[in-house]
Amino acid sequence: MPARRRRTLSLAAAVATAAALGATAAPSASAAEVPLTGYELTWGIKETYRSYVTGMAQGTFTAADGATQAEDNGPFTFTEGTGTYDSTAHTVDLGFKGSLHIESAPHRFELSLSDVKFDSAAAEITADVTADGATRDDVPLATVTVTRAMKDMATTLTKEAAEVFGSASYEGAAGDPLTVLQKTKPTPTPTTTTPPASPTPKPTATPTTTPSTTSPTASPTSPTASPTPTTSRTAAPAAKGAIADGTLGWGVKQSFRAYVVGPVAKGEVTASDGATQAAGNGAFTFTGATGTYDTDADTLKAGFKGAVNFKGHEENGKYGLDLTLTDLKATLTDGTGELSADVTSLGESSQDVVLAELKAKSPDLTAKNDVITVNDVTATLTEAGAKAFGDFYPAGTALDPVGLSIAVSDDADLATGTGGTNGSGGSTGSGTTGGSGTTGSTTGGVGSTIGGGSLATTGSDVPVAALGTAAGAAVAAGAGIVLALRRRSTMVE
Repeated sequence: MPARRRRTLSLAAAVATAAALGATAAPSASAAEVPLTGYELTWGIKETYRSYVTGMAQGTFTAADGATQAEDNGPFTFTEGTGTYDSTAHTVDLGFKGSLHIESAPHRFELSLSDVKFDSAAAEITADVTADGATRDDVPLATVTVTRAMKDMATTLTKEAAEVFGSASYEGAAGDPLTVLQKTKPTPTPTTTTPPASPTPKPTATPTTTPSTTSPTASPTSPTASPTPTTSRTAAPAAKGAIADGTLGWGVKQSFRAYVVGPVAKGEVTASDGATQAAGNGAFTFTGATGTYDTDADTLKAGFKGAVNFKGHEENGKYGLDLTLTDLKATLTDGTGELSADVTSLGESSQDVVLAELKAKSPDLTAKNDVITVNDVTATLTEAGAKAFGDFYPAGTALDPVGLSIAVSDDADLATGTGGTNGSGGSTGSGTTGGSGTTGSTTGGVGSTIGGGSLATTGSDVPVAALGTAAGAAVAAGAGIVLALRRRSTMVE
């Protein structure tokens, strides 16, 4: 295992508070490291991987020894985290109890994860991995974009994770978001030699992080720490009005992106006119939001700039697949809504096609720092959407999740929001336009390998273990798609 890289990262005020409360010893040479207890780590690895294991692979997840799994094949929580807080570097190093056993008899794999650790300085998640009768310690599974709140932090799967979970496409792929929270706060026990618990040390702020409006005062042990930062806004945003700006993050469908640039379609994906695509054939970000919002009524109507084109199956200069999505619009009312777009396929255009039904985790719309952020919105393909994709996917198929960051004032900083598709669907922002290639996508979508019709069976989210038993079906499905596309191309000539 390579040496861990060290870098200073700002952390949550909650971590610093816990460190201060737990500091019962008099200052000494080792006073920079303060013991921490009572933490929990929640991470789902990758949503499409969970769907594959319990779906196509007909396998199981078994959480034990203090670990649990959320309902409906949800993420995993590891408990009783202990470790240290470095009050100088403002970093934490935590280890957690719990194990996770993953097994599939039909696809012949079995592995276990235990001793899960989170190191914010190294910005990574590690675990002991047991497979084929051997255990490897501290295997780096994902790098983490560490934030002050340590909530819903973006993760990127490593090369080692790709090996562990059986799919080369996972290397560099977006994993599920990571949350690390203190669930049990320690109670200090004063002694005659122990001074009263000091206020929380001031975290080191990074340029991309906005200080919390409830940040605590500086610690007396840190003479260079500045006084408590105050809120940057003196008034609450209006409850309703016109949208000032915003972005929409959406990958359409991970397996579709992988299919387009893969060895069957041999095509390319191009984002333009204000849309960008994350590196590695990742998800898309559409920009320049306009529309209206009402946080009292929990309604949102937003339109976005940008275009995405999928092109493949080239023959004699003509393409059997040529699909463009533009003028994307998203609506939400009490947590449900629609995603629509103008669709052009093989030269034929349709306006405002409702591609997906949307379902947010919560009906509430709240502006924080003048930004409304709605992450991991479930997107389900409609009948009209199925037709737009040439009936390659049936209505009801899960598409990649949607993320929204909506600015409600001109001076709002969208960088303080976390809109986009997060770990489960791709990237939220800057990236490069995707191009042709033979490798699969590096970002995941919801259920992109399960029950998604013929294209889904060719998606790169299917781990290598599945390919042996599914290869025949995949080849047959791919041949059927090519034939259908060529027929369609002939019809429009």
